[in-house]
Parts: sequence; C-alpha cells; structure tokens
Amino acid sequence: MASSSILTSPSIDTKDWKAVASIIDHTLLKPETSREQVIQLCEEALSFGFCSAFVHPSYTSLAASILQGSSVKVGTPIGFPLGASLTSTKRFETEEALRAGAQEIDMVINNGALKSGDRNRVQLDIRGVAEVAHAGGAILKVIIEAGLLTMEEKILACELSLLGGADFVKTSTGWFGGGATTDDVALMRGVVGDRAGVKASGGIRRTAEVAAMVAAGANRIGTSSAVQIIHELRG
Repeated sequence: MASSSILTSPSIDTKDWKAVASIIDHTLLKPETSREQVIQLCEEALSFGFCSAFVHPSYTSLAASILQGSSVKVGTPIGFPLGASLTSTKRFETEEALRAGAQEIDMVINNGALKSGDRNRVQLDIRGVAEVAHAGGAILKVIIEAGLLTMEEKILACELSLLGGADFVKTSTGWFGGGATTDDVALMRGVVGDRAGVKASGGIRRTAEVAAMVAAGANRIGTSSAVQIIHELRG
C-alpha cells in the first residue's frame, strides 16, 4: 500500500497554481497520440510541475527517458479502456509497464463481473494487479467507471478495490457513461475514508471544476486540459 501522505492531502489552495499542478495527472490517452505529442506532454509536465504524465503503455519507456531524475512520475493505464481483459493479461501488462519505467498504474475494473455480482472475480482481478504494482514500487489506482454503475455498485466497487489492495479509486476513464461528478467523488471518499486516495477524472477542464472536485474529496485530478487549467489560474 502507498504511504498515507498520498492518500489524503492537506487542504489544497485551489487558487495556487503550483498546489493545483502538484495533484494533476497530465494525461494524453487518445488512440491517435503521436510520439511528438508525448514528448510535448512530458515537457509540459516538467515545466508546470504536474504530479505525473499519463501515457499509453507503448509510450511508457519514452516518457520515462524524458522524466528520469525529475519529481514527475510516469503513469499508464492497464486494461484500458474496457477493463474486460483477463487478469493474467492485466498482470503481464503491468509487469511490462513497470519494466519500461511506469511508477503509477491505473487499472480499469471488470465492470461486467461487478454487474454480474461476481465479487470474488472483481476483487481477485484487482488483487492480481496490485501485487505486481506494489512489488515494483508503483501505486495502483482502480478506475470504477462510475457513470455505468448504480450507487450500490459504486459503493461495492470501492469496497472491493480496498480489499484488493488499491491505493486509489478513480471515477472514470472518461470514455463511457460520462465523466467525473462531485457526487461520485464525495460518495467514493465517504466509502474509502483515509484508507485510499480518490482521483477525479473525466471531463475536468476548468479551474472551478478542479476546486469542486477537491472540495468533494478528491486528492488527485486526471485531465488532458492541465495546461489550460494552469493558464486560467495564472491569469
């Protein structure tokens, strides 16, 4: 498990652009993402002091080479965006990502198994990835795709994430069922308390949205609009 310091942040001054930058995962996960765009993403992450640069697994080694020696972490998604891969596949994908330099892993939960009531399969799927991530010194965030779930399923997804060893729960991939909402963030924080972090991700493009997510309980923000948000804060 991650240290308690990354699970719940002290009160973030959402008018302080440096404080906001420090909790942002600067993200670029479009299917057509080019090498040049990844390089630009990493350079922006270094310039603004973002928490991490999140890239496709195939670009992990490139990002790691650019960010080596800096405080900016390399993140990548696993089982993205559907979450329906075999656990063995997710574990192998995680191993390869860690070998390439990833320090943060965001895995997509098996929502089909969750909706089927197969709690054991969901928990073991998370546990399988958590074991690999933690053995490699990485933290694990579990994407629950809240927009596709009932309230009861959201609560269960968070509980199973904790039982599986997740360090964070995350609102969505941003690809299905809508993005982050303050209601979902507050619900997730209410379930995990100080046992895990909460990452708000999906459709966050303005400083007001960041402030609302933090107020609701998020201590990490995933966005592809990070530079726009910081420029807005800096005026």
